[in-house]
Amino acid sequence: MDDMLGPKEVTELYNVLSAAAAGNVPGADLGSVLATRDRLDPLSLRGRTDLVAGALVRALGSYSAAASVFRAALPDPAFKGWALWPVTEAAVTLALESGGEAEFDDALALLAELTPRLTSEFAIRRLLQARPDRALAIIQEWTWHPDQHVRRLASEGTRSYLPWAVRVPQLMGRPEATLPILDALHNDPEDYVRRSVANHANDLARHAPDMVLAKAGQWQQTGTPESTWVVRHALRTLVKKGNPGALALMGFAPAQVSVTDLHAEGGMLTLPAKLAFGFLLTNMGDAPVKLAVDYAVHFVKARGSTAEKVFKLATVELAPGESRKLSGRHAFRQMTTRRHYAGLHALELQINGVRHGRLEFEVRV
Repeated sequence: MDDMLGPKEVTELYNVLSAAAAGNVPGADLGSVLATRDRLDPLSLRGRTDLVAGALVRALGSYSAAASVFRAALPDPAFKGWALWPVTEAAVTLALESGGEAEFDDALALLAELTPRLTSEFAIRRLLQARPDRALAIIQEWTWHPDQHVRRLASEGTRSYLPWAVRVPQLMGRPEATLPILDALHNDPEDYVRRSVANHANDLARHAPDMVLAKAGQWQQTGTPESTWVVRHALRTLVKKGNPGALALMGFAPAQVSVTDLHAEGGMLTLPAKLAFGFLLTNMGDAPVKLAVDYAVHFVKARGSTAEKVFKLATVELAPGESRKLSGRHAFRQMTTRRHYAGLHALELQINGVRHGRLEFEVRV
C-alpha cells in the first residue's frame, strides 16, 4: 500500500508539473518535490502524501500559482494515480492559507476537476472543516454533474467515517446536513455512485439510526431496483445489530424458529485456520418466514476480554414446519485490520435480530 506513492510516482509527478510550470509559473523550482524521493522509505502512504504535499506548498507558494500549474497539467495523461493525493492536499492547504472566499470556492472546483484522475475525497475534508455550509452548498451542485466521479465525490467526500480521512465534527454533529446530497444521488444511474450513497447512509446509521431509517423508508417507496439496492446496503449494519426497524424494512418480521445441532468441526484452532460450523434451522410458526441468518464471533482481545463482530451468513425462506441445514466457515488469520489473540472464543447465531445457541472454541496463535 505505501509503495503506491514511491520514487517512480514522485519522479513522474515532478516531470509533469515541471512542464506545466514552465509555461505558467516560470520561476517555480520544483526540485524540492524531486528531493522527497530519498525520504519516502520509512513513511506510510499518508506520511508520504504529507511530505510531497509540503514540498509542493513551499515550491509553488500561493494558491493561484498552484491552481495554474495543476490545471495546466490536466491534459497530460501521466497526471494521475496516487501522486495526485499530495496535489489535492497542497491545493487545499494553499487555499486555506489565503483565507479568501474566491480561493476557497476555486479549490473546490479544482478538486472536482482532479477527482477523475484520483479521488479528491481525502483533501476535501479540510475544506468541509473550515467552512462546512459554504462547502456543502457547492458540493450539492455536484449531484447534477455529468461526470460520475464528481457525483461520487459529493457523497464520498462528505461521509462521516470515511476510511483514511480526517473526521469532520461539524458534519457528525449535524447528520441531517448531508441528506440532500444522498436524496439527489440514491437513484443515480451509476453503481459506483450508488455504492457511495449506501456507504454514506450506513455511516450515518451509526449515530443517527432513526433518521436513516426514515430516509430509507422514503427511498424504498420509489420501488426502483436502484433504490432497493441502496436501502439494503445502507441498512446492513443496523440489520446486523438486530434493529427492529431495519429488519422490518427488509421484510424480516419476528419469527418463531428453533436452532438445533449447532456444532463445529474441532474445538481447537491454530492460526491460520478456518472454523467450520453447522446447524439445523426450523420454522416453528404457522406461516412462511423470511430469515436473516447472521453469526456473531466473540473475539478475545489483548487483555483477555472479548469483543463481538457480526457477520452475514444467509437469507432463507422457510415454510411452516420446514427445516434446513445451514453451514458456514469463518477464517482466522492475522491481518492489519484485525489482530487475533489466543484464548476461548465463542460463536452465536443471530436470526432476525435474535440470538440463538452458542458454541465455544479455543484459538492458538
